[in-house]
Amino acid sequence: MFDRSPTHSCMTHTKYFTYTPPYDFAALLAFFAKRAIPGVEQVDASSYRRVFELDGKAGTLAVHAKGNADALTLDVEVADASILPQIEARVRRMFDLDADIVERCVARHPGQRLPGGWDGFEIAIRAVLGQQVTVAAARTLTERDVRKFGRAVELPQVGKIQLFPAPETLALADLSGLGITGARMRTLGAIAQAVCDGRIDFRADQPLDQFVTQWTALPGIGDWTAHYLAMRGLAHADAFPAGDIVLRKAVARDGVPVATAKLEAMSQAWRPYRAYAVLHLWRATMSAN
Repeated sequence: MFDRSPTHSCMTHTKYFTYTPPYDFAALLAFFAKRAIPGVEQVDASSYRRVFELDGKAGTLAVHAKGNADALTLDVEVADASILPQIEARVRRMFDLDADIVERCVARHPGQRLPGGWDGFEIAIRAVLGQQVTVAAARTLTERDVRKFGRAVELPQVGKIQLFPAPETLALADLSGLGITGARMRTLGAIAQAVCDGRIDFRADQPLDQFVTQWTALPGIGDWTAHYLAMRGLAHADAFPAGDIVLRKAVARDGVPVATAKLEAMSQAWRPYRAYAVLHLWRATMSAN
């Protein structure tokens, strides 16, 4: 159960999530920090914070380590306590707290977890804005998107803020002021409309192949993006963007990136936890540079 204490017109609700070590919380925070949306998310060496909207109710949440215990603390400030179970479920998935995998054999980075996302639609929009640009550039474009199309609200705990744009807003928005190509604008609009129509969703229980097929049917969404969305939007343990150039270089023996088909074949030995292999290979590549 959540512990509750009053703050202004909202309530502070605190929940503790235990986990089985090893659990690399620092790596999750580092991943989120590089991609944090200014004005929406704030990440430091010990915590993740953000503003959110769920079922039309806005609030804030913060996740940090619980002292020396093998647990995380979630603090939520929101006026409507009825949405707390949904918030808890999203945070558990975002921080991969229900992972059923033994990684003690990975000596270099034990406790690697999938960095999920607060909202699948948000992750999808950010992924498209991040196509073929740097992580820093993607953050700038996402911040521009929030400032231009995000709903403005005032919260007692943080004052005036803008929330991440809703699908209904982006489906009808003129995206020409974002500084992206026409193709990107069409992709963003198509994603927003498909979410509004119910043609795509982020139910965590859907099969990976079905999810990928539905997403790659949209304009501008390829296999890499669909698998990346499965990793972050669904926290799907077996998602594997085999075409990723960093992965193809990471397993190369002669300096030449392996072919996508060959990497896909290699990855069969890592099932059903290929997404964790992705993260380990990404980290190994970054450590080498």
